[in-house]
Amino acid sequence: MIIGGTATPLQAIPCNAALLHERIAKGTSIPAFDINSSCTSFITAFDMASYLIDSGNYKNILIFSGDTASGALNPNQKESYELFSDAATAFVVSACNGESGVIHSKQHTYSEGVHDTEIRGGCGLLTAFKMTAENKEDYYFDMKGKRVLKLTATKMPEFFNNFLKDMGMTVNDIDFLIPHQASKALKLIMERLNVPKEKYIDRVSEWGNMISAAVPMALYTAVNEGKIKRGDKVALCGTAAGLTFNALCMVY
Repeated sequence: MIIGGTATPLQAIPCNAALLHERIAKGTSIPAFDINSSCTSFITAFDMASYLIDSGNYKNILIFSGDTASGALNPNQKESYELFSDAATAFVVSACNGESGVIHSKQHTYSEGVHDTEIRGGCGLLTAFKMTAENKEDYYFDMKGKRVLKLTATKMPEFFNNFLKDMGMTVNDIDFLIPHQASKALKLIMERLNVPKEKYIDRVSEWGNMISAAVPMALYTAVNEGKIKRGDKVALCGTAAGLTFNALCMVY
């Protein structure tokens, strides 16, 4: 199976996964589809893939995540224009002997923030054919950063604490945390969650916000640098447009 865990489409139809299928699996009938929860699409796709593998129907699932933010950034909106970047990642999730795997996951959406991070134009509500000089900015990415941060800082601690509580764990039981590299406010949010700086990765100043590729890129980097070892309890956590929160805990 191929799952596209991405925030933006390469084209309106078909899904991104079908277009990748053409590149790497043409001539086969391997199923391919997209999962989109914006910046946390990889976490959602990883979660869904774990259920599909646990069912016994699939053994190896390719998850690719990546976006070209540069194609829709508004140069007049400094906070987003200087933050977002382009990147792509690919992971293969496979059946194992039970020593590694997903322990628990949680996803909540708070739609009071649905219009704080958006691209209004280009789809069904405001099609590409309706673009004019007057509404051109509706076709650019638009972010109300202070409102997103305020809602995140208010809602995320309770969400994350409930996530840990569901597993009977505390922050001390988590060996390492992979947060979405959302913004320079990452340190502030981690402090709100009581996560010490040695237990999470922060590369926002280097990478910017890589949208759906941010979490998998940070996960790969943490493993590659030896911050995560086999048997560690690792949490993936992030915020996304919607406003959506995702968290997943696994034994690596």
